[in-house]
Amino acid sequence: MEFRDLKKQYQVLKPGIDKRIQEVLINANFISGEPVKELEKKLADYVGVKHCITCGNGTDALSLVLMAWGITEGDAIFIPDFTFFSTAEVVAFENAHNVFVDVNKDTFNIDGEKLEQAIKLVIKEGKYKPKAIIAVDLFGLPADFNTIHEIAKKYGLLVLEDAAQGFGGRIGSQRAGSFGDAATTSFFPAKPLGCYGDGGAVFTNDDDIAALVKSYAVHGKGIDKYDNIRVGMNSRLDTLQAAILIEKLRAFKEYELEKVNEVATKYTEQLKDIVKTPVVPEGFYSSWAQYTITLERGMHREEIQSLLKEKGVPSMVYYNRTMSSQTAFQDEYKELLDVSVASDLTERVLSLPMHPYLENDEIDSIVISLKDSLAKSKVRNNH
Repeated sequence: MEFRDLKKQYQVLKPGIDKRIQEVLINANFISGEPVKELEKKLADYVGVKHCITCGNGTDALSLVLMAWGITEGDAIFIPDFTFFSTAEVVAFENAHNVFVDVNKDTFNIDGEKLEQAIKLVIKEGKYKPKAIIAVDLFGLPADFNTIHEIAKKYGLLVLEDAAQGFGGRIGSQRAGSFGDAATTSFFPAKPLGCYGDGGAVFTNDDDIAALVKSYAVHGKGIDKYDNIRVGMNSRLDTLQAAILIEKLRAFKEYELEKVNEVATKYTEQLKDIVKTPVVPEGFYSSWAQYTITLERGMHREEIQSLLKEKGVPSMVYYNRTMSSQTAFQDEYKELLDVSVASDLTERVLSLPMHPYLENDEIDSIVISLKDSLAKSKVRNNH
């Protein structure tokens, strides 16, 4: 059993993917070929924004936005304490200051009340200038952007949506990638929409920011590629990956997104009385990058994982450390801000296999294995 079955997905999509790869090989236009432009148009249309600029990976996408915004030393950027390292890493790249904010225990996303508290604290301290919020759509669920936008407007902050895990998610009819002043995503293979290598994209409705991102992504070029008007980076999505993504986007729109939601529903129906299952607030729609349960306090997670493995069921932990506890970040605000929810989650979360190609018998097998593993662990540790 695969945690995310990319092998099965390829077998299903093989004719279309192979055909598109072959076309790229025949045309031999491996960098900035026509499929890149085609993909960017399809992605922008799907998300519902004016501009999509593809790039080398999701981390670069975040960096490109911060560069375009002119984020620099002395700026404070507010990010969730429970997320992947790159969300905070890009802030450090720009010599700006991370302020880690606690998350909601049900959605795993940044907590609006704690966010405003953090902003007030930074203003009161007066050492850094509050500049932007990076809100992560964790595990496929969009962050609470209604609340985030209200706070951002109140304090004059920019909003960057990190939709690396959220592509395909929605709030009402508005899709992930369209929230905030800009948004980014990742095409890492295991993401909801992934390629066969690294890839990323920036989304925005702002013409000026789009132009800056395009320039920064190609060595800071001007109208002429040999007229470099600013210092940028080399971050392009290659033509082969774009061709693969065009085919995978078709499947994603036609049935994969619907199927992962069906899988999530079946998981929740069978597990809701056994463990704490993921919460999708009313009006929200998740793309289920992960299906993450929260174990009871004191349960032996490693033992449960070992028992699942014995039954052939893979599981993963996202994440076992908060950002504020990372060795690389000795943030002076971390002792002053309450991040107890994020810290608690790092000890209790466990992600189960999740992808559009899970069959009903596989779901049943996973559920039975988890129930049995939980029961065995409880018995062992009660003696």
